[in-house]
Amino acid sequence: MHVLTQVEQEGAYSNLLLNTALQKAALSKSDAGLATELIYGTISRLNTLDYFLDKYVNKGTRKLQPWVRALLRLSLYQIIYLDRIPDHAVVSEAVNLAKRRGHQGISGMVNGVLRNILRQKESLAIPADLPAAKRISLQHSHPEWLVERWISQYGPETAEAICAANNEPPAVSVRVNTTMISREEMLKEMEGHGLQAAPSTLSPYGIVVKGAGNMALTDWYREGMISIQDESSMLVAEAVAPEPGMRVLDCCAAPGGKSAHMGELMKDEGSIVANDIHSHKGKLIADQAARLGLDCIRTVTGDALELPARFEPASFDRILLDAPCSGLGVIRRKPDLKWGKTEEDIREIAALQSKLLDSVSALLRPGGVLVYSTCTIEPQENEGVVTSFVNRHPEFALDETGSLSRLKDNALVRGGGIQILPQHYHSDGFYIARLRRR
Repeated sequence: MHVLTQVEQEGAYSNLLLNTALQKAALSKSDAGLATELIYGTISRLNTLDYFLDKYVNKGTRKLQPWVRALLRLSLYQIIYLDRIPDHAVVSEAVNLAKRRGHQGISGMVNGVLRNILRQKESLAIPADLPAAKRISLQHSHPEWLVERWISQYGPETAEAICAANNEPPAVSVRVNTTMISREEMLKEMEGHGLQAAPSTLSPYGIVVKGAGNMALTDWYREGMISIQDESSMLVAEAVAPEPGMRVLDCCAAPGGKSAHMGELMKDEGSIVANDIHSHKGKLIADQAARLGLDCIRTVTGDALELPARFEPASFDRILLDAPCSGLGVIRRKPDLKWGKTEEDIREIAALQSKLLDSVSALLRPGGVLVYSTCTIEPQENEGVVTSFVNRHPEFALDETGSLSRLKDNALVRGGGIQILPQHYHSDGFYIARLRRR
């Protein structure tokens, strides 16, 4: 409840607050899992929960103290979406919390609201005759402006599928460090230890693991044989297709997963300049490279817009611009993100992305390849930026999708790049475009 209140009042990141709270509480693995589900689930279903609560709270949930609102949302989430905790236990715990934190009057109100809801639980439903954007917004708990935007961009059926997929729990996937072990050998290792592991259908370097807990705590991770990475994200280094001996620039590299993957593909031969604007993140990248046994990665700190002042023009064989973006493709992992974004945010970030692309493109040698990627599904930030860039820079041409053309049957081809939506492979939403300098 404390985490939910802080997220709403202070705009704090739910994942950071939750991690801190879990460390302090030192819960068992199963209790930590339940706490995580409650926090992410409640944030994810926010406007659906408020829609129902507003029918039972006099003057509506907006008039309540933030912690009372958080308590009611948390309780209703368990009543509607979970079957692990009996309804009477949910109400009892909520009333006890309200007594401890507030007073008799608040606990009575909480008790009355939740018991009223339980008496009419079967009637909790979103009306089917609402306008499409309103219905999808309430059914799958997304901001209505965002649903309207996705309907105009992708159509109502796809917009609804995006919203539904955003409420699915993300799978755990790992990337195999092929400089140490093949994917087939790693799969045998995992199966030999009783793990439920399967090769990724999206990336030839990925393995999807079920029910294994935190893979960062395994010896395989410590010894550098695997990295934790979403399957869509693994496609980016594959699109760059760096070869041993090449000179590669990763413009916005932190936390370094894609730099490391490129180093693995290059068999640690050649050089990768991994730049990030935040100096403290340089250590993250360096630590990751050391764990994976990669010596070819050199970290530098600076604004990517200023990279042309640091390096000779046309001095790189490959450039990756994994651009800062709205992040609307990773809502499954960061559910609070959908409530904080605005249309103005998208316009501003798209303008920055264009500037970055203009700036770093001068560093690519003729015949070289520049990959532009984002973890968003917003066309203005993806094909909008790429199409505009190609129009301004006749020395660049879209290089189609390379090996990613195998995804065309399922993903979308937009602006010469590949757009993966969250429902296509139940992975992160990603956009990847490949540009070649003439």
